[in-house]
Amino acid sequence: MTHHQPRKKTPDAARPPDASEVVGLLLAAGGGRRLGGRPKALLTHRGRPLVEHAVGVLRAAGCARIHVVLGAESATVRARAELAGCVLVDNPDWAEGMGSSLRAGLDSLTGTGAGAALVSLVDQPGIGPEAVARVFAAHRSTGSLVAAAYDGVRGHPVLFGADHWPGIAATATGDRGARAYLRAHGDTITLVECGDVARPYDIDTEADLVHLE
Repeated sequence: MTHHQPRKKTPDAARPPDASEVVGLLLAAGGGRRLGGRPKALLTHRGRPLVEHAVGVLRAAGCARIHVVLGAESATVRARAELAGCVLVDNPDWAEGMGSSLRAGLDSLTGTGAGAALVSLVDQPGIGPEAVARVFAAHRSTGSLVAAAYDGVRGHPVLFGADHWPGIAATATGDRGARAYLRAHGDTITLVECGDVARPYDIDTEADLVHLE
């Protein structure tokens, strides 16, 4: 009788590329400096932490895999928010700004075989599944660059094909995130109008808290 060796499973780190897979990347590390130091991920929206709401939006838009970048009070966020099924990425350098969180998130996706990252921000609850799904649907390849637009002005969410990750990571500093990279590649970005289905406000200050439900 021949004994077959069990086939080793391919670890995630060496997953073969799937150009069609879009992974949600939620940036939720901010400390809410202008909110009196309340981490944005923990603000309450519809009875749950804002980070939980934002994950739900990415799921509803079609992202089967979601990576969440945490920073400020990450242990408390893990304890309070229901984030089962998500890959949680700690960004020890979160205080440097959104750029460091974007770098940490893209780094966590490298080698997973994903074809694109659909990047959303935790503090934009006015952007729901309809807008995110439109950006998702515009994905074509690992060379895709897609952004939501509001009355023609580029905003979030944005989709970065894997070909762009190294260039974005190299230029993402401070609070600029991918802005410099997107400016340099403006002629290759597909803009998807979402102003009819979403409102792109940020929850940055005490006055903005009126947007939470």
